[in-house]
Amino acid sequence: MTDVTDRPTTRPAAAPEPASGRRRRPGTVRIRCALAVVAVYVVAAVLGPVLLAYDSVVTRTADRLLPPGSPTSDGGLAVFGTDQVGQDLLAQMLQGARVSIAVGVATLLLAGLIGVTAGVVAGYFGGWLDSVLMRLADVQLTFPSILLAIFIAALLGPSVVNVVIVLAVSNWVTFARVVRSQVLTVRGREYVDATRTLGARTWHVVRRCILPACVAPVLVVATVELGHVILAEASLSFLGLGTPTSTPSWGVTIANGRNYLAEAWWIATIPGIALALLVVAFGVLGDALRDRYDPRLESL
Repeated sequence: MTDVTDRPTTRPAAAPEPASGRRRRPGTVRIRCALAVVAVYVVAAVLGPVLLAYDSVVTRTADRLLPPGSPTSDGGLAVFGTDQVGQDLLAQMLQGARVSIAVGVATLLLAGLIGVTAGVVAGYFGGWLDSVLMRLADVQLTFPSILLAIFIAALLGPSVVNVVIVLAVSNWVTFARVVRSQVLTVRGREYVDATRTLGARTWHVVRRCILPACVAPVLVVATVELGHVILAEASLSFLGLGTPTSTPSWGVTIANGRNYLAEAWWIATIPGIALALLVVAFGVLGDALRDRYDPRLESL
């Protein structure tokens, strides 16, 4: 009789998990949907002004206050209607998207450069540098950012460059505080201490050990802040403190249509809806990236 212990003990390999049962990473659907919306805006901002020319000086009184979908005097079609001087609203919105997105990206680059530098210096070196920079950040946080932006914009005057400077000054604190918190967490880890022990200089430690750990938090903050910056630029332009009236902007277009809400609601409503969708898309994208890469940022 054969001993049961002599039987082979190998087991059949487990069947692979079906593709439908795989667990998706957090926020995958939200990231894809938000990126799709943002991609549509970016493509429209890049290619739209090339296809639809816009001149802020030209007026067409024959096409004044045409509702959406109306034919124009030159045989064209006003998809989103026309404004009080007969200019096509779709062309204005495409030009305004280019200006708003460009201002938002430039602002974040400048604010991120200032904030990341301040956060790394404060978190890595500590001491009086940390105290001075963080007290300066605390003082700035006591003022509402939009009021601070209005005050600085009123001093500098309406200009695209001035808007970038104003919004960068108002938003560098967020980057600085997030980066400082990350640096304080990373600088005491074993691999950082080992790098110092091997004789690496300060710049090498910061460049190879500290900054890579700050990429994910900075990316999340930049995504969320981009929507806030675009909204702030539109708010300043609406008040006449942002881009000049000769420069197309969503805020300027909405401001031009506020006196025609009863007879031409589309002038202010359609750009407002487009602005709201873009800001919401950036907000959803930022929240999804935060959930995926660093959930701890929710408490900062």
